[in-house]
Amino acid sequence: MTASFAAVVLLLATACSDSDGPRDELQLVENPTAATPADSPEQDETLEGTVLDVDGDVTSVAINGGTLAAAVTGDDDDAGVLFYRLGSLGERPERVDVDGPVERLTASGDQFVATVPSEDTVLYLTPGGVVGKTSVDGGPTSVAELNGRTLVGLREDKAVAVLEHEQQTARTSGELASADQVLLSSEGAAIVLDRLRSAVFEVQDDEGDIGLGLRAGQGATNAVADRYNRVLVVDTREEYLLAFSLDPLVLRQRYPVPGGPYGIAYDPQRDLAWVTLTARNEVVAFDVTGGEPQETARFATVRQPNAVTADSPRGTVVIASGDGEGIQVIEP
Repeated sequence: MTASFAAVVLLLATACSDSDGPRDELQLVENPTAATPADSPEQDETLEGTVLDVDGDVTSVAINGGTLAAAVTGDDDDAGVLFYRLGSLGERPERVDVDGPVERLTASGDQFVATVPSEDTVLYLTPGGVVGKTSVDGGPTSVAELNGRTLVGLREDKAVAVLEHEQQTARTSGELASADQVLLSSEGAAIVLDRLRSAVFEVQDDEGDIGLGLRAGQGATNAVADRYNRVLVVDTREEYLLAFSLDPLVLRQRYPVPGGPYGIAYDPQRDLAWVTLTARNEVVAFDVTGGEPQETARFATVRQPNAVTADSPRGTVVIASGDGEGIQVIEP
């Protein structure tokens, strides 16, 4: 932790010492392309829990009030969202067709929110169908909601849009290369993950600006907010789990997680961060309450476990395959 903090201080000091003109230190990554999940080997282990067959690749999963939603894309690019009852997994799921592949599902009230970048839309879904649709130009990737406002990450426009009552009221300006995931901390601070820069940035949504940014390894891919006003980020390229505290934004922990970490979910009731390892077909639970993460569980998973979500009331963890191998539901 000390070495990581020193590296951050050095990075910022170098940026301040350059008097020759504007310089973007956060752009200096070894590979200026977004990191992707490691390819998975064939899975020959016995799998814990229940495996649900799915016709297609799962791009995102989320749980809301005992309902599991899974975004699926088929071989012919037909896209939809499947809805399961966690207590009745043997029943046929409800399916809602959508116009394009869903990038990320998020629970919101008694609904699910789905971003569809190819169609520039944000969808509001229930098992009964699409109950709302908002057009947001710029390739929406994810949403975060607070006090009647919705923050929408825009990959193509390299910005974060602010919606009120489904109408855009502001759009940030700043130095983003890509707005891939927007999160809200436990104290209401907004953060955006930029995969191209492998960095996290504060979002000053009231002022319409992108604020302080810090490097998040060499290949940040996914993140969650925990209940300690921190953001936990997966560095897929260098294989670390990073913890950033907020107010101010500071890197606090850098913990090695070998095996191609990619997906991450958080269970606030048990303080567990679930991280998928795509190079090993595994999911690992880390207790994140202390000075560094402590492994508490490890399970073999469906092949290519790109997506994961956790249900805090039940302790259930759901892992989804990005290679047509279905959905695995584990109740530890």
